[in-house]
Amino acid sequence: MGVVEESRLEGLDLCLWGKYCKSCKPHGVIYPVLFHMLDVAALAGELWDQMLVAAQRSVIAAGLGVSEAEARRLVMFVAGLHDLGKVSRFQACEPMPWARVTDELQADTQGWRLVRHERASMHVLVGLLAEMGYGCQDDAGPAVRMAQIAGGHHGRFLQLDVHGAAGARRVQADLGGRLWQRMRSKYAAQLRYLTGADVVPPQVSSPAAVLMTGLVMVADRLASQQRVWLPRARMPAYGAAQHFAWARWMAPQVVEQSQLARVALPPRPFSAVHGLPGPNPLQASVLEGLLPAAGERGAGILLVTDGTGAGKTVTALEAARILNQACGTQGICYLLPTTATADAAYDTLCAYVRAHCPTPAALTLVHNHSWRNAAYTDRMLAPGDAATCTGDDPHPDDEDDDDLLLPAQDSAAGGGERRWVPDGWLRGWDRALLAQFTVATVDQALMAALPVRYNALRMLALSGRCVVVDEAHALTSFSRRILARLLHWLGVLRAPVVVLSATLPGQVARELVCSYLAGAGHRRRELAARESEFTVPYPGWLFADAATARTTVISAAARSAHTAAQRRTLTVRLRPVRYQRLGTPERRVKPGERLAHITAAIGPVARLGGCAVVVCATVADAQDTYRHLKQALNWPGGPHELLLLHARFPGHRLEQALTEVRRSLGPAGPRPERLVVVTTSLLELSLNIDTDILVSDLTSLARLIQRAGRLWRFEQAWQRERPPGVSARPAWIQASGSRLTVLHPIGLDRDTELPESWAAADTPYLLHATAHLLADPGHRQLTLPEQAQHLVELVHQSGEPATWSTTLATLHDQHLAAERAEQHTSNVHLIPPHDRVASLADLHRQRLTAAQAATRPHDRPRRV
Repeated sequence: MGVVEESRLEGLDLCLWGKYCKSCKPHGVIYPVLFHMLDVAALAGELWDQMLVAAQRSVIAAGLGVSEAEARRLVMFVAGLHDLGKVSRFQACEPMPWARVTDELQADTQGWRLVRHERASMHVLVGLLAEMGYGCQDDAGPAVRMAQIAGGHHGRFLQLDVHGAAGARRVQADLGGRLWQRMRSKYAAQLRYLTGADVVPPQVSSPAAVLMTGLVMVADRLASQQRVWLPRARMPAYGAAQHFAWARWMAPQVVEQSQLARVALPPRPFSAVHGLPGPNPLQASVLEGLLPAAGERGAGILLVTDGTGAGKTVTALEAARILNQACGTQGICYLLPTTATADAAYDTLCAYVRAHCPTPAALTLVHNHSWRNAAYTDRMLAPGDAATCTGDDPHPDDEDDDDLLLPAQDSAAGGGERRWVPDGWLRGWDRALLAQFTVATVDQALMAALPVRYNALRMLALSGRCVVVDEAHALTSFSRRILARLLHWLGVLRAPVVVLSATLPGQVARELVCSYLAGAGHRRRELAARESEFTVPYPGWLFADAATARTTVISAAARSAHTAAQRRTLTVRLRPVRYQRLGTPERRVKPGERLAHITAAIGPVARLGGCAVVVCATVADAQDTYRHLKQALNWPGGPHELLLLHARFPGHRLEQALTEVRRSLGPAGPRPERLVVVTTSLLELSLNIDTDILVSDLTSLARLIQRAGRLWRFEQAWQRERPPGVSARPAWIQASGSRLTVLHPIGLDRDTELPESWAAADTPYLLHATAHLLADPGHRQLTLPEQAQHLVELVHQSGEPATWSTTLATLHDQHLAAERAEQHTSNVHLIPPHDRVASLADLHRQRLTAAQAATRPHDRPRRV
């Protein structure tokens, strides 16, 4: 019989199983492997239409050297082939399904051995694809790479030996005799016939292979849900063609239930979306200049540098809208350095999606503690959902990827709020990044550039939308090197990127731009010769497109107007202090001690009112400060006027405390008459709060500028319109102005002497250099944003100014050496650039899991 006859009822033997429900009564339920393969092929085609965006489809088609229609059929074909390796000794793993296999097949085992089915699929496909005309001349041959795509559906690309384990004799010896080989050949031919994948691709590029593998993973996971295949397994028998027609008919419903379909947000006025009267000069410049540049030249990278509290988040959201419109992408992945800042950004992005309420869209919060965020897990937002919160990977390396049976979700269960809260499937392991709108810690994206399991799935999730990297200055050299490699891959995948920072050194910004452009195909040597063109104005923005590497920058007039609108003067008081732990609360603090200076600065707040923040270097220092202030000062309104906040709080308590701080010190109020928050560096990034005075332990200049951004943050907005519940600042604070008090620990010789417990906070050089600069009388009055970048460059310069002491110069050399060591360590684990991938197995030369991969020095992230 030919493939047409074999596609009909009783045309092919369906005794081989692909899914098995052992707990289903009376004797279990078996689902034929061919039907599962057809399900995955049908879902891959639907995902191509509904989840992939135009930019991703273009990359895959170009990487295969075929049209987009032909590429779609090829993706369906290779997706269906992913489980062909189950036509092997895998069938004997379960006694009951094995008993259904025909006697002829059972007799043709010929001493076969058990091989993991994804590896068996890869070995089998090399020969089968070669018979279909696919080239297998080297590691980059279409047959080899298509086989590796099918074999990589469990998260890792495997090494393929064409003349060894994948050779015809070894395949027959390991995976069954001629009858088994004939069965595999018939199944592959049936898939090719039903999907219409007759064209043979002349090539398979590594970027296209990565996206295709990620798509196969998604399709396989959707089809492996028991609620998808179990009802079909109990239906009357039918042939392959009829089943495939039904699978294609059901695929849109499965994709819709998973909330993976992309939607276009309708246009809305700026004021309606962001709640602002209009854009500031920098935002207006982006709205005016970015669309023509991106519309003409396509995807690229946008760097925005601006002072804290100047509206960078709004700028990023508007830039993402423009870039998505111009580049054929949809959605936003908003990346931040900490879980606390991600929680705050989740509220912002949720409001952004809510402003486009006519269109439903899923929004996920992706970090290890997202289950602690009440706004994300509250059942009131989605009554029909069950939040996924487990401690183990449901897809371990030695198991298949059947998902637990999830109850069908009622699309109307959540009412109006249901539209931006995801269901259980999107909240699962490794899948939350697939949502169209995502807020995540940057670590979750960085793992796409590491040889971890399912990195192709992460790359697929990131490449179809605009990726926003906020607070880029907070990343260490170790993390920035991983980010640079990720930008390299996003460049070749033509994903638009927005990088935001208030204190990013110019050299670091140029390196990030060049990494993206190098991934887009531009030579590093040529980019280095044009390095000065990639200098980002401060404040301002720079856009470099992937196609031509041409740059577009903010106009001088817009920059001047924005600088004038955001200008504010800040008084910096450097207070020499002697560092000493509190010990017992009864100990008498001596004059000149750190705690004595903090008490003197906070005393007027306790007596006269106001809001203050004390930022301590360590948790232990914050606890000492809180205990001392609680005993030394009188709090008229009660103990709730003094708040301790640090990252070691229990999760639910920390989330509640952060929410309370954002509400009390936020732009809308109501603002308390008196509040003092004693904290660590937890509050210095991306938290939209306003404080009257700020006291900080010595830290790097970049961090001080970040913290200073919380001083009188909303003053200009409140002068235009003061919200109800927000009273004017106390008279004594208005008289003294905006003040930042920096506590400078010194020794007996009056030189900087850092406590040993501060070793993990910052490198000694950054703290010594900051103290040296702030001691200069010219830096006691800072004008922001004009002086911010100049001061950052003074600290991070590669040379040694003549004014530096020998000690400071030595610390500077040690700092540079430590950064080089971090970069070298980071390089060890990176995946190679796309143009240095020979075999796809190069992307997994190291066997790391997401729980083992290091995205920060001395730290290990958890799974999504």
